[in-house]
Amino acid sequence: MGYKTDWFKGIFPALVTPFTPDGKLDEGAYRELIRFLLPHVNGVVPGGTTGEFSSMTMEERKRAIEVCLDEVNGRVPVLAGTGCPSTRETLILTEWARDAGVSGVLVVAPYYLKPTFNEVYDHYRAVDRLGVPIVLYNIPQCAGTHFKWWTAEGMALDFDNVIGIKDSSGDLPFMDAMFEKVGGKISIFVGHDEVVQPALAAGADGAILASANLIADIWQKVYRAVQAGDLATAQAWQRKVQKLVRIVVRCSSTQAVKEGLRMMGLSVGDSRHPIMPGGGFKREDYGELRLQLEALGKIPAVPVTYDLGEKQVETHIAGTPQTPRTISGFALKVGEGFAGPPFQELAHVDLLLGLKEGPVGRAIERALAEWGEERGLRLINDRPRTLLVPTVTARTAKQRRLFYEHAAAGVNLAIRLSVEDGFLPEEILDDIVLIVNAFVHPGASIAKRVEFNNYKATRHAIRKALEGRPTVEELIREKAAARHPFRYAP
Repeated sequence: MGYKTDWFKGIFPALVTPFTPDGKLDEGAYRELIRFLLPHVNGVVPGGTTGEFSSMTMEERKRAIEVCLDEVNGRVPVLAGTGCPSTRETLILTEWARDAGVSGVLVVAPYYLKPTFNEVYDHYRAVDRLGVPIVLYNIPQCAGTHFKWWTAEGMALDFDNVIGIKDSSGDLPFMDAMFEKVGGKISIFVGHDEVVQPALAAGADGAILASANLIADIWQKVYRAVQAGDLATAQAWQRKVQKLVRIVVRCSSTQAVKEGLRMMGLSVGDSRHPIMPGGGFKREDYGELRLQLEALGKIPAVPVTYDLGEKQVETHIAGTPQTPRTISGFALKVGEGFAGPPFQELAHVDLLLGLKEGPVGRAIERALAEWGEERGLRLINDRPRTLLVPTVTARTAKQRRLFYEHAAAGVNLAIRLSVEDGFLPEEILDDIVLIVNAFVHPGASIAKRVEFNNYKATRHAIRKALEGRPTVEELIREKAAARHPFRYAP
């Protein structure tokens, strides 16, 4: 019969695996990541889904576990991912991990061939005979096999070495069945970042999370608040991180976490193919994840000088390691932003930013004099002076309302918040002008989404213009994933 341990509880990050530019395990970056996380966690998980174990060789997986064990040096438990597609490989790696000194193993259901539940049961029974503490791992969105409660109950109660189950399905009824059937007998962990607080409040013993690479300290607050019976605090923190974890869970989690760590100053490389920079985790996701990390205090403000030629302005902005500390070239800056969903309410913004006395300012004056509002141009802000230009001519009253009221409101909100966060410091508002070329789909209907998507697209475009992004390096990294946003064209 399975049993509960004293050590398997709390917050365990599912560690990403850092890779060098030539695709090798980056042991130095791995150690740095572990050191960064150790003060905030109850244990660590090398070689899990977020660790890209399915893209690694057996020897690479072993080395990652070795490095993790060495760096942790007994300070917290190490729960190593040892699941493989076949029972034979799983037994080989699990036995090796046991002898290497791990605290336990996290074993995913055999994937790809989708075994029956009896075959899954027999697979875990073979692992159980190795005598190492086992955590059953239910992640049907990746493994293709969803545990049924009776299968999980049987494995938990029949086998001698099962100490817990990690459920990443997000299926709360399944987890509730686990509380009913095996609660108190083994540890039950949540692995779906979007439902951590509800799962902990319902009785989960802890969480193994991809997003804990980024916000382990906040998940620790949620966990401790639930343990103290302070559900209001736990709920408040879950709401604060909900957008961030939604991006991580739904937008190529391995690359999303690695991009987030890079923004925070920890360089862990990119995911291995077939996951690509700019693929499942897109540029618009980057901008949104960055805003969420800023809101949570994970990207601190840094001093930046805006050099307008005859005038220099000091500002403080939430800067990543890639943010220039001196920004010049204000004669003409170009930015672009894209935001959705849904499809018919998505926003695409092309933005020009420049000095009032420069080419952008002259372009505004000429456009107003030669075309004016009869061509759909409209000034929507005085500081900075901002000209809104439609990509698609608004032909109906509904289209005009969505563009000139709701899209314009979104653009102005982006400008206002860019002033508040320092990207458009008050001291330069009379010196610069903006031209915002915005797209609103002729079939759009949901006014609030038009407004919000144009806000997001414009805010990202302003930042890109000022920071000179995407850089040549970013474009080269993402060239293989480049696609037309409205149709798939390899």
